[in-house]
Amino acid sequence: MNYWLVKQEPEAYAWSDLVKDGGTAWTGVRSYPARKNLRAMKAGDLVFFYHSGEAKSVVGLARVAKEAYPDPTAGEEDWSAVDLAPVKPLVKPVSLAQIKADKILKEMILVRQSRLSVMPATAGQFTRLLELSATKV
Repeated sequence: MNYWLVKQEPEAYAWSDLVKDGGTAWTGVRSYPARKNLRAMKAGDLVFFYHSGEAKSVVGLARVAKEAYPDPTAGEEDWSAVDLAPVKPLVKPVSLAQIKADKILKEMILVRQSRLSVMPATAGQFTRLLELSATKV
């Protein structure tokens, strides 16, 4: 199993929208490194849902429901999408400040490449985020 983190402005598509919808096609990603990450996602992989913008916190846990396929919003260009389904909200959101202050999490790509919208997380980072959020899978 691999672990991931996706970022989204809550005003555009919030965790609550994913829960209400029961899942979504993760489309519109227009970054080559993020596209590479989307294409590496496998069905069943777990994905942290991060609210960017003012919220700046990990708020939920999703899973990859469908592996990469051509993004229907991309026209003729070669972009990819995946389908995500909600697993559960985090008991306690984990803020970017907490992530930056944590000895394990401060090495996350989220801290080093803040503009990347889809990124991998290590098993250690995944476990630590669950611990800080008081969430069990």
